[in-house]
Parts: sequence; C-alpha cells; structure tokens
Amino acid sequence: MLARKSIIPEEYVLARIAAENLRKPRIRDRPRKARFIAKNGACNLAHKNIREQGRFLQDIFTTLVDLKWRHTLVIFTMSFLCSWLLFAMMWWLVAFAHGDMDPSTEGTTNSTKWTPCVTCVRSFTSAFLFSIEVQVTIGFGGRMMTEECPLAITVLILQNIVGLIINAVMLGCIFMKTAQAHRRAETLIFSRQAVIAVRNGKLCFMFRVGDLRKSMIISASVRIQVVRKTTTPEGEVIPIHQVDIPVDNPIESNNIFLVAPLIICHVIDKRSPLYDISAADLALQDLELIVILEGVVETTGITTQARTSYIAEEILWGHRFVPIVTEEEGVYAVDYSKFGNTVKVAAPRCSARELDEKPSILIQTLQKSELSHQNSLRKRNSMRRNNSIRRSNSMRRTNPSLIVPKVQFITPEGSQSASET
Repeated sequence: MLARKSIIPEEYVLARIAAENLRKPRIRDRPRKARFIAKNGACNLAHKNIREQGRFLQDIFTTLVDLKWRHTLVIFTMSFLCSWLLFAMMWWLVAFAHGDMDPSTEGTTNSTKWTPCVTCVRSFTSAFLFSIEVQVTIGFGGRMMTEECPLAITVLILQNIVGLIINAVMLGCIFMKTAQAHRRAETLIFSRQAVIAVRNGKLCFMFRVGDLRKSMIISASVRIQVVRKTTTPEGEVIPIHQVDIPVDNPIESNNIFLVAPLIICHVIDKRSPLYDISAADLALQDLELIVILEGVVETTGITTQARTSYIAEEILWGHRFVPIVTEEEGVYAVDYSKFGNTVKVAAPRCSARELDEKPSILIQTLQKSELSHQNSLRKRNSMRRNNSIRRSNSMRRTNPSLIVPKVQFITPEGSQSASET
C-alpha cells in the first residue's frame, strides 16, 4: 500500500474516480404509486379529521362489529362486569335501607317476625354474588328474595331486562363478527398478474379467478374498474377517477358459474380506457384496474365480495395463462400449482386503436411467430441429430467390440480386395 501511494498520486486517483462516476448513468426509480386496493382486497384509505365522531355511536351495533377482536372482547367482558357491579350496589342499598345490615337482626328467627328483603345478604360481596345469580339465573339456593320489599322486586325485574338486552347485543355482535362476509372471500383467489394477449382477433385484458371451496358462490358477477388520476378540461384534478369497463361474457345475465377457475376477459375496444395504450406506454401509465367479485354464499346466504387490483407493473403484455383443468378418469381435476402460470405468445406491441386501423399488423405478427416457431423446431431437430451422432461415435470409441472388422475377398483372378462393411 505504501508503494502504491508513492507511485500513483492521490489527486490522480480521486480525479479518476470522479470521472468514472460521471460517466456512469444514474437510473432513478420512479416513485411507486400508492395502491387504492391492496392485493388482498383491503382498501388503502385513511380517514382523517373526522369532526362528527358521534355519528359512530348512533349506529353502535355496526361500530362494535367493525372493532378489532381484542377491543370487542374487552367490551364484552366489561359490559357484564359493570352490570353486575351496578346491580350489586343497588341490592346492597336495598338491604341497607331495609336494615338487613344491622347486626342486631342477624340472629333473629321467624318468631320475631323479621323478614329481610334478600336472605343472606350481609355485605357488598354477598350482594355482588346475588347480582350474578339473578342475571345469569344460577340460583344456588343460599340467597333468595322475599315479598317483604316491593323495591327489591322492581330491581329484580329491571336487572332481568337489562341482562337480556346485554346478552342479545353482545352475542349478536360476536356472531356477526364470526360470520362476516369477508371471511368467505379468503378462499376466493385471483391471479397475481394479469395478461394482455390476442383472443378472437382482438386484444384482451385477462385475469384468472377461482374458488378453493366446494360450496359454490351463487349468482357470482365480476366488475372491473379503472382508477386513475385525471384532469378535466376546466383544470379540475380528480385524484381517484373511477371508470367501469365491460366484461366479455356470453351469458346475458352477466353471471359466472364459478365451479372451476375461470379466465375473465375484457375486450379492449373503443369503449375501453386501454384502447390507446401500447406495450411501450403501459409501463408509463399511472393506472390501477380494480376487480370486484360479488355473490351469495351457498351455505349461509350472506352476500360476499372479494377484491383485488392490478397496476401497470403487474400486467404482462403478450402472455397467456396455461390450462389447469384436465380430465382424469372421468373427473375434472384442477391443478392450483399452475394457477398463476403464464406462457409467452405472439401479440402485437401496438395499441388496440392501431390494430383496428391496420389489421395487417396482426397478420404480420402471427406470420413472424410461425416462422420463428418453425426455425426453432428445425434447430431443435438438428441439435437432436447432432447429439445422436456424437453419442453413437463416442459409444464406438469406448466399446471396441462395436467396430466392424475388415474382411478380405479373393477374386478368381487371384486379386485381393478389402472392403469395410
């Protein structure tokens, strides 16, 4: 290191490093756009500065269902504990007002004609236990009411009504959380990537959807929306502009029979927002295609919805999904390991508008693809022949017994001729 420092000046090294850094192109990645809908279907939206928070309390049941499980369980536990404590305090006040807490009445018998409002309630602890017995209808038999105090009868009726209301609300909340519609959507899957390829002479946007359960989704329908940032002629900027695009479905009702994975197709025509986008322009587009699958769960009858989205980086131009449904021994089998696999196919790189204006582009693309396919087949066959010849020659070298010996033939004139067979 000392010899190098003495031979090459430090100023020359620094100047050379700076020159190399200047010559290297600096590629900066484009800032990644925030998704409106995540791949798992969650909405990437944050609500801020909501001033009227009381509106959530007006629909308290929906608010409880929307809470997280830990918050719901805390509210479930605290609602019962608070009600038990509240009515325990009321039972203690009733017993205190009637004089049941007086030590002088503790040893009285029926001959003195002293009847407490609630038997065996001498402290707040016993009042709390009696409150639990009343609300959950346990009835151990040690503590019970008498007809001595009308106020105690009123408290009993009130506690029964309040307890029934709490049971109905909290049990209904727990049931709705466990039977929410988005739980069924966990088994509705979409392909990680979408493709654009030629189908029936038209450029089409396609993706695959499937259902992992055997129970079907009744009246399933698929909708596609394009979300992009647009600017009106008046200069108004719309950050989330939603445009519906049609789905190619031969059934008039626009419903799909989701018994096996299906490829949903959107024909890119004049009505499509993708009509003027080519393969080169796709990577520069700031758009997001949202896919919404809706249907009724066969087992519960609840309407469910599954969502996903595709951005420009997740759309493969010139690809097609591989088939995954095969017939094996009279049964249709689905191989979900190939659910998102694609294969590259011939597709024009121009936009759908250019393809409609010049149909010859599609013919030229298909011809080039056919020629390249034939050339690849020829190369493959020639490589196979060469490999077989090399293999046979190598086997002859390694195994001398395979070499045919020379045979000499003697003619009548006495001349000898050697030939190899």
